[in-house]
Amino acid sequence: MDSTRERGADLFERDQAGASDGASGGSGGGRWDDGSSSDDPSRRREKKRNRKVLVAALILLLVPVLAVGGYLAWLNQIVSNNVKTQLLLPDDADGAKPTNDAGEVIDVPTGTGTNYLIIGNDAGPGRVGARSDVMVLVHVPADHSNVSLIHFPRDLYVSIPGKGKNKLNAAYAFGGAPLLVRTMQNLLGVRIDHVAMLGFEGFKSMTDAVGGVDVNVEEASEGDGKVFREGMMHMDGETALVFVRQRKQLSEGDISRGQRQLAFIKALMLKTLSKEVLTNPIRLKDFIQAATSNLTVDQRLDVGTMRSEAFAMRGLRGNDIRFITAPFTGFGTSPEGASIDIVDTVKMDELGEAIRTDAMNSYK
Repeated sequence: MDSTRERGADLFERDQAGASDGASGGSGGGRWDDGSSSDDPSRRREKKRNRKVLVAALILLLVPVLAVGGYLAWLNQIVSNNVKTQLLLPDDADGAKPTNDAGEVIDVPTGTGTNYLIIGNDAGPGRVGARSDVMVLVHVPADHSNVSLIHFPRDLYVSIPGKGKNKLNAAYAFGGAPLLVRTMQNLLGVRIDHVAMLGFEGFKSMTDAVGGVDVNVEEASEGDGKVFREGMMHMDGETALVFVRQRKQLSEGDISRGQRQLAFIKALMLKTLSKEVLTNPIRLKDFIQAATSNLTVDQRLDVGTMRSEAFAMRGLRGNDIRFITAPFTGFGTSPEGASIDIVDTVKMDELGEAIRTDAMNSYK
């Protein structure tokens, strides 16, 4: 037992400890100075061998640490190189604050969660789109315990600052993302903190990068070579793209399509935050590459914020993600003869209050 402890000490203690013993008159000095049997060639070779074992062990411990650090740095570089930044938020102090119908600024408390506006468009090969086809407000509470995805139908008939009343997606056509942000802030009486824009083609590549997603199909349909039956369905990127694009085949047109888009976004979020993706370096890299290659974010959303938000939500489960369609009372026709969705002003005020006070759990 004693010889084992002495050999173990040789791995971590400098040989000068023996020299110190010799200085005090002990026998240790003889082992260093007189070439006794304890300092014979075989003993020296053993010490060298032990040191090599230690060095090898340290290298084996450091390699994975360095590899993980290098991998994370590589992912960070991918995001930094791919993500484009644009002026998507109002850049003036007044435009950044919601106002009521009388033009009065609405007081928005701090520390009540974060609001992200996701803008999607269907502009792709053979398609030209100047208006926003997808408008989803994502509310993440301060404790990151759940997420609310609120779909805003593009035909909601709303007041657009400086443009009168029109369909909601007309705000994007008139003034891009900043005007759409101001329109939605005023509609709800909330502050939108960040904006992200993504084309439908990006959904396709992200879906394939994670190995497909399982989406709950609430309404059966078929078209474009695909058949969707009610229930859970595994979809690859091409199938998912058809799923979120269909509108005329659905019972409530754009409303039903919005609900499909939310179902798909939920499925993609859950798959992305799963261990199957997060613990697979290749699949995670492929997803990040796909997600950021077609992503544009606002001027205040940096890579560090995106990374920390994703990390904070890694424990989300299906029941933690809630779907909501912005409230409307029915369908109508605008003075110009366009089909519109009529806003339910009472329920919209209640929704805005729930978002503003970080109390989405109380909204029904």
